[in-house]
Amino acid sequence: MKPRPSPTPVYNPRYIKRRASKNAFRHKALSSRSTKAEIDGRRDALRSIVAAMRPMTVRQVFYQATVRGIIEKTETGYTKVKTDLIQMRRAKRLPYDWITDSTRWQRKPTTYSGIQNALEETARLYRKALWNDIDAYVEIWLEKDALSGVVYPITWQFDVPLMVARGYASLSFLHSAAEHINSLDVPAYIYHLGDFDPSGVNAGEKIEETLRELAPGTEIHFERLAVTEQQILDWRLPTRPTKQSDSRAKNHGDISVELDAIEPGRLRQLVSETIEVHLPKDQFEILKAAEESERQVLTVLARKADGAPSPPSPPLSPFYKEALKVIAEFKGSGLDLLNWWRSKAKDRAKLAIEDQTHLSQLYTAKFNSLPSHEGGMP
Repeated sequence: MKPRPSPTPVYNPRYIKRRASKNAFRHKALSSRSTKAEIDGRRDALRSIVAAMRPMTVRQVFYQATVRGIIEKTETGYTKVKTDLIQMRRAKRLPYDWITDSTRWQRKPTTYSGIQNALEETARLYRKALWNDIDAYVEIWLEKDALSGVVYPITWQFDVPLMVARGYASLSFLHSAAEHINSLDVPAYIYHLGDFDPSGVNAGEKIEETLRELAPGTEIHFERLAVTEQQILDWRLPTRPTKQSDSRAKNHGDISVELDAIEPGRLRQLVSETIEVHLPKDQFEILKAAEESERQVLTVLARKADGAPSPPSPPLSPFYKEALKVIAEFKGSGLDLLNWWRSKAKDRAKLAIEDQTHLSQLYTAKFNSLPSHEGGMP
């Protein structure tokens, strides 16, 4: 009788993978964990960065830390920075308002306790229109909502709209912007800030294209303000590989740069200098002086709104009499009058509020009647 052949195995044998012990996991975690001294040193360095460039987003802090070799340029490095900034703020080592987050907000109507409170707030927040007599209209367009808190202090200061597109702007948002631009009788200057990557560049191009389509009768000057190839070279901005999954990557190149990579101070300076190109010399300072004068008028109205009787007026001071004469007889330029007005700030502060208000009204009326830069002090 012949022996039976051995059956062919259905499955090949394989090694059993044994799970690593808890001690092995603990050893690996401890070996990659920073020491307390390393964490303290890193956090001191992060605080120095934020103190010099505030306000900043978390991502901006991360980029500046990678440039300085404080942290590795990886997702793990970003997580470390984010965790450090959270712990530092909770430990009161870093003020909360040094880190900005404009992607979340509260909506609530503005209310007042009474007429006096409303007038006081109006006086405090009063802004004089800067661009009424300027032969240009300026807008700053920003791709990233997270960076609006970094740029807004500059656009607010110069009374310029900040248009946050959040990537590709919606047609509704573009239509609203185009309608306003189309209603103007001055040229519109649009400056775009976005990532240097296929989508960031194309998003800016689409904004320009759509605004020109929806406001065909308006003179529009569109410029990509950042990020540009020249800025990448000049400022040695940190780069990342272009995502080849992006359908627009073919004609873009191998490297991309996020807008967050630009130092916050440099970004604000770029926006400020761009806006100032369109303002006449000294226009901003002249306007702020007139604004402060008119704010004092509102402050007096607020004080009178509570119904309290006004105190008896003191005798007119020698300075008040002198100031009335100077303003009435002034023959110089608006800038000369502004310089005189500033030089008398301490004397004006000593006057009764009613006299300050009256003097401010006279100053504003005289200032508006004078040429801006010609002539000299009498």
